[in-house]
Amino acid sequence: MQSIKVRSMVEAGVMIALATVLSYIKVFEMPQGGSITAVSMLPILLYATRWGIKKGLLTSFVYGILQFLLQGGVSIHIGSIFLDYIFAFGALGLAGFFYGSREKAMVGALIGMVSRYVILVISGVVLWYMYAPEGMSSLKYSLFYNASYMVPEGLITLVVLWFMYPQVKKIFPAEVRGQH
Repeated sequence: MQSIKVRSMVEAGVMIALATVLSYIKVFEMPQGGSITAVSMLPILLYATRWGIKKGLLTSFVYGILQFLLQGGVSIHIGSIFLDYIFAFGALGLAGFFYGSREKAMVGALIGMVSRYVILVISGVVLWYMYAPEGMSSLKYSLFYNASYMVPEGLITLVVLWFMYPQVKKIFPAEVRGQH
């Protein structure tokens, strides 16, 4: 039992580190934050689907805090630290509700990413509304702004997950999950 706990903690650290490194490889960056990266959400989503919701959420919240600290996070209000980083990246841990098959991992990843998007849209409406062009509602602006990088990033992540998942299952046997 102790070795399983250590194994999950080590794996969490490795996945957070991998996600952080991948987040620095930016294909496209938006002017007020947000970017398309080299599938930086994937390690967190894989960890969550492997270890479950509790460990997945904890790991993704830690990742969100590190994203704020290491990526020079912009904060116009304390709420933006929570919404744009801790809660938005933390939502990726919701993927931990689903595991066992490639299809379930895909559903979990989609739910985690859509949840992140929803939180970012809320942040855009509540905190970043002043960037909406005149005559455009803050909701419409936030929906489009956040979709402009989240949709491509999400689609790329899902494609890579689809092809990578069978190999991940071979490297990380699923029977470990039931012992935590």
